[in-house]
Amino acid sequence: MFQLKLTSDKFSIKKIANQTYVFDQWRKKYVRLTPEEKVRQYILRFLIDEKGYPSSYFGVEKMVKINGMSKRYDAILFNKEGKPVMILEFKAPQVPITQQVFDQVAVYNSKLQVSLLIISNGFQIFCSKINFKDQKYEFFDEIPSFAEIETYLLNT
Repeated sequence: MFQLKLTSDKFSIKKIANQTYVFDQWRKKYVRLTPEEKVRQYILRFLIDEKGYPSSYFGVEKMVKINGMSKRYDAILFNKEGKPVMILEFKAPQVPITQQVFDQVAVYNSKLQVSLLIISNGFQIFCSKINFKDQKYEFFDEIPSFAEIETYLLNT
């Protein structure tokens, strides 16, 4: 679905001791460019550049306490009031998106209670809203623009 090529005009990439690093604008540091990190950086850039999501509304690699245990989410989209509204979960391209991945996100969401999800390994991408009343996922045909997300959030 996506061509996961991190071009130098969009990303600051450098080599350190035969390891490749990319500058993460949210963590304000260079991080090792693992396959999962490549998916994260690419999808977040796609959401900003192509879908109009504000860069400043994302939080990346933050800890959340769930049942006394520390968990780390890949990325969260916040609204302008700073409330979480979307969980983004990224996997390396060779990791298939299975029910286990959705279950992992459900654990995070037990604390955050967001209604929107994006899950991707760079080849598969799922964007869904959670119907809490019927306890099911409702999938979008494509990733909505930020304007569409704002409209959806106002009407829920």
